Amino acid sequence: MTPYLVEEFTPSEQDVLRRYFTNLDQPVFALVNLPEVVKGALFARYSRSSKSLRRLFLDEFVGELDIEGDASVDATIGMRRAEDLYEKVFVEYGDDSVAQLGGVHLACEQASNLLTKVLEWGRLAAYLEQSTRYIPYDTRFGGRYRYFRDPSVLSSSLGTRYVGDLDRLFDTYAALTPLIGEHIRRVSPKSAGDSDFVYRNAVRAKALDAVRGILPAAAQSNVGIYGSGQSYEQLLLRMRADPLPEARYYARLMLTELRKVIPSFVRRVDLEDRGGAVSRYLAENRSNMEAVANDLLGVSDIYDDEARVELVDFDPDAEVKMVTAMLYPFSHLSERDIEHRVRAMTVEDRLHVIRAYTGDRSNRRHRPGRALERPFYRFDVLADYGAFRDLQRHRMLTVEWQTLNPHHGFTRPPLVDEAGLTEPFDQAMYRSAELYEAIRSEFPTQAPYAVALAYRVRFNLNLNARSAMHTLELRTTPQGHPAYRRVAQQMHRLIAEKAGHKAVAAMMLFVNHSSEADLERLEAERRAEAKRAGSTA
Repeated sequence: MTPYLVEEFTPSEQDVLRRYFTNLDQPVFALVNLPEVVKGALFARYSRSSKSLRRLFLDEFVGELDIEGDASVDATIGMRRAEDLYEKVFVEYGDDSVAQLGGVHLACEQASNLLTKVLEWGRLAAYLEQSTRYIPYDTRFGGRYRYFRDPSVLSSSLGTRYVGDLDRLFDTYAALTPLIGEHIRRVSPKSAGDSDFVYRNAVRAKALDAVRGILPAAAQSNVGIYGSGQSYEQLLLRMRADPLPEARYYARLMLTELRKVIPSFVRRVDLEDRGGAVSRYLAENRSNMEAVANDLLGVSDIYDDEARVELVDFDPDAEVKMVTAMLYPFSHLSERDIEHRVRAMTVEDRLHVIRAYTGDRSNRRHRPGRALERPFYRFDVLADYGAFRDLQRHRMLTVEWQTLNPHHGFTRPPLVDEAGLTEPFDQAMYRSAELYEAIRSEFPTQAPYAVALAYRVRFNLNLNARSAMHTLELRTTPQGHPAYRRVAQQMHRLIAEKAGHKAVAAMMLFVNHSSEADLERLEAERRAEAKRAGSTA
């Protein structure tokens, strides 16, 4: 029995869909026979819509496309033609670089918030995830709230409680969302110059920001992935070794669809002596490390109960080495000689190099070169799971996280207190924690499904200064969620103050340290409306 809802389509809708999607009844499917720009636009729209990708295509894209010439196409049959060249080169000779040349747009729907982090682990792929900041989770689909129902848990004596408690969390989320919205409208009334549309969207985004912490990690999302054959192979090998049953089951669904479009690139995934050996290696290593950590560190009952960001490692000489790296491509001296001369420079001379290298950054998309990859910073962060989800998505950094649990406490947004909704919010948190404790003895891997996103998780971020510039400037914009804005602002302060890398921090011109705005999304909605007006003028 599948744990996923099957979406229904009319016969005429099915006739259109089967030309472009590799199946019509599974949560995982590939996009084919469409221009690349259409696939990209679909995924971009996907992240801000509550609709499935196939429904979104029918409702918003089909009318703009000429599909008459595709009437005889049927993507649901899969690929039948031979791939002799790829078979010979890729399978027989193992030339992995060949698998970098074929890409697939894959829709991954109804994935829990635990599974989305598994899906987005890889660096060499592109991801778009449905946003809890723009899409309310207060409606039921097929009579059910959108959260993953693990078959093992549901068939156990805890199944009824699992469904009942998670339904109550969603009920609380649905009840508090309009109440928060009413409070926002009272304290931040609409300006005369703003349209109802702009104001309504800004209010809704702020309300959803405040209540999203009530959602459990079982809450489902849709993820669009674009990756090469090699990226998918590595993802599937990891998923097949993952302790989460949902991940292993989902890997089978993904492999089925990928074999319809890039069969040779994923042929090795379930071969016993190839992908099977790799997945066993990963699973055994994880199991061995869990045993070693438990033996040497023990089971800790010490938990932090407040959010924190710590800079735990950096290079004190990073700025000297960075200036050396800046000068290196423009000289014929060895790196050792250049560094020797940089150390002899005055501070003003070094700053002169840094200013020239930084140039005139008129916006945050103007990023200096690879010399900024010389300094590195390692942060240990304790923040709510919602903030972690957004910070984890950055590709060019190293992130590791600990198992989600309710023992580090939760973060309650100030807006909840201001609206007088502290008690129902806290009651939802207690319900989440109690369900976790009830489940974890029998289902330790699935127990995190019960944990609300407001609970804190510990994770570390290891990144160079160039990645930090991108991450911190993006995640401190006024329209950003307050939870991850605070983390990013603290990271920037620590680079300047604890590491003492004031010149590096100063290069990050667009890190925004302003306090929370009344309506974070208001200015962004104004700009979006102005663009729409300009495009229709």
